[in-house]
Amino acid sequence: MHVHLVFVTKYRRGVFNDEMLTRCEEIMRKVCEDFEAELKEFNGERDHVHLLVHYPPKVAVSKLVNSLKGVSARRIRQEFTGRINHALMHGHLWSPSYLSASCGGAPLAIVRRYIEQQKRPL
Repeated sequence: MHVHLVFVTKYRRGVFNDEMLTRCEEIMRKVCEDFEAELKEFNGERDHVHLLVHYPPKVAVSKLVNSLKGVSARRIRQEFTGRINHALMHGHLWSPSYLSASCGGAPLAIVRRYIEQQKRPL
């Protein structure tokens, strides 16, 4: 099963740069492995990230999302303390909401291309 996930930063603050997105991808790839899932595609812009995840049917998407957002927020805030202003974001990295769209078959190539074409900040 495949899911397209989009996570937006709290208040849509543009905090990400290329280095932070690269680290975020590493963290999320490891979380996916812990769920026996595979992060197939990852990209983002200054205020959001897109993921394409292949996951087994036994995994609840809500639990996967909770771990992805929780672990990444904790680690990104620790590693990039000066970049993320806690006062402006009230101690949070991610908005509490997220987009989860199931996908499979033919549209996978289209979803991957869409994620690849995000305007990643330098």
